Amino acid sequence: MALAGRAPGPRDGPSLRTELLFNLAFLAASALLLAVLSAALVPLLRQTGVGLVLLGGLVVADLAIFIAFGRYLVARLVTGPMDALVEATQAVADGQLARRAPPGGTREFDRLAASVNRMTERLLDAQGLLIRAEKLASVGRLAAGVAHEVGNPLAAVGNYVEVLRRRGADPDLVAAIERETARIDSIVRSLLDYARPRGAQRDPLDVAALVDGAVALLDAQGALRGVGVSVGAEPSLPVVRGDRSGLEQVFVNLLLNALDATGAGGRIAVRTAATRLGEGLAGEANGAAAPRHLADVPDGTPAVAVVIEDNGPGVPVELRERVFDPFFTTKAPGRGTGLGLAIVQRIVHDHGGRIDVGAGALGGAAFTVTLPAEAS
Repeated sequence: MALAGRAPGPRDGPSLRTELLFNLAFLAASALLLAVLSAALVPLLRQTGVGLVLLGGLVVADLAIFIAFGRYLVARLVTGPMDALVEATQAVADGQLARRAPPGGTREFDRLAASVNRMTERLLDAQGLLIRAEKLASVGRLAAGVAHEVGNPLAAVGNYVEVLRRRGADPDLVAAIERETARIDSIVRSLLDYARPRGAQRDPLDVAALVDGAVALLDAQGALRGVGVSVGAEPSLPVVRGDRSGLEQVFVNLLLNALDATGAGGRIAVRTAATRLGEGLAGEANGAAAPRHLADVPDGTPAVAVVIEDNGPGVPVELRERVFDPFFTTKAPGRGTGLGLAIVQRIVHDHGGRIDVGAGALGGAAFTVTLPAEAS
């Protein structure tokens, strides 16, 4: 099973050098033909005026052909592709971030366009990673402050609930207060998990084994009952250095998220494979293999990608950037706090990786976790 293929490179077009040599040879042959024709007309020079007119016409025609064909040749092979490339880069600079340089018609300009597009994608990706990192840091500080401020009065509420129980208050009322207090406590703990920097020991890990462990854990708890789950992994995956418990939490949360999206009778597919940064990830329903980059990690670096997809309703394109924001959720009120995916993104980011969401082959959402491999 192949998860990632090489990013599409320049198409197999003609070489600029070959095109120029061929067309220049054609011009040279045309010039020789006109020269031979001119030599054949030399005897006509003896006739007054006729030979000179014909010879002058041939010279003018020769110059006109050279100029017209040369202009066409330069415009088609050099200035035209260059103008298109400049127009595309100016469009990106003006804010049209989806604009890309078109193929240039020759292998040299195709490579140049592909290189410019790759640079554009890398810069935009780095900008997005920087924005997400700043958002993680700012929201983390806010979460830590909120958790601290809420934690103290929450502890006091717990003490008052115990006092009410001892004084013989209505048991149903006390149980309801305890239940809601426990929900608040769960949210506060989630905030602390989101805000707390992860300095745990990093060990060499087999990502496929972690995924299998997460699936086995949920299966043992009965969470996967009535849901079809398929798990596949490529052999000989690169080793990833990370925190075992943190990455297990990532995969468990993503599986639970897929379970919530599909419900009973749903289908979930988990795929783990080797890839290289900067290459496209296959498996999206729309067939678009978007290249993945990591900040401060060069393209071409070995990595491991885990795709968890389902046949649920999916995530609309306009919400794919917001699903990782703290407290953002598409679930019904009371079914989630909106911190699960935010915590997942924080853990993956702390491991130097990235997480993306797109359309999956099963028709629902596909979450892709990309982690750089340990340097060998």
